[in-house]
Amino acid sequence: MSQPAGLRERKKERTRSLIAEEALRLFLDRGFDEVSVVEVAAAAEVSKATLFRYFPTKEDLILHRFADHLGEAARVVRERPAGLTPTAALRDHFLDGLAARDPITGLNDHPEVLAFQRLLYGTPALFTGLRRSHTAQDIAALADALPGDATPLAKRLAATHLVAVQQELGLANYEAVASGRGADEVYGEAVAAAAEAYGQLMRGLDGTLTDGPVPVGSGG
Repeated sequence: MSQPAGLRERKKERTRSLIAEEALRLFLDRGFDEVSVVEVAAAAEVSKATLFRYFPTKEDLILHRFADHLGEAARVVRERPAGLTPTAALRDHFLDGLAARDPITGLNDHPEVLAFQRLLYGTPALFTGLRRSHTAQDIAALADALPGDATPLAKRLAATHLVAVQQELGLANYEAVASGRGADEVYGEAVAAAAEAYGQLMRGLDGTLTDGPVPVGSGG
């Protein structure tokens, strides 16, 4: 007799979680490049083929943890309050993340978070993979969500700038915390840096993303 669909899904999720947990444990202990996929599969007591059914690449064993944030910028733009520009909405969202010490902002000094981020930023294959796959998806989703009658290229360029600002702010915050400074100590600087970075974009992008023609002389 076949198992109910709900039970099968729960078993699959438990297997997926076990593989991911064992992979992270081994990578943190020995380094991403020093652990093979075969070793991860053995630690999780599954076959290599089973592991690849859940995680198509070795990098996915880590990068899947960012899945919840995929398309987040696009959602923020689509759900922003009336009268708020996309750039201002993303700025406010990032500032809220800083206040909450959301790890995605880099401003989190919990030892486990720092260890994970050290693994991510210190492993070229992971860092490059994150920028190549997840960043590309975020840019495409955000470009599609941006309002106004700008050309598709202009919207894609705007989305690229907006995503890059968040990533660079997050990296700067991580580097500050990883140097030994507490998140509370870095918070004021992080807020000021975010205000400056998004302010630059607001001056440069908001005219491009209007719903009508930009008035002459408004580009300053």
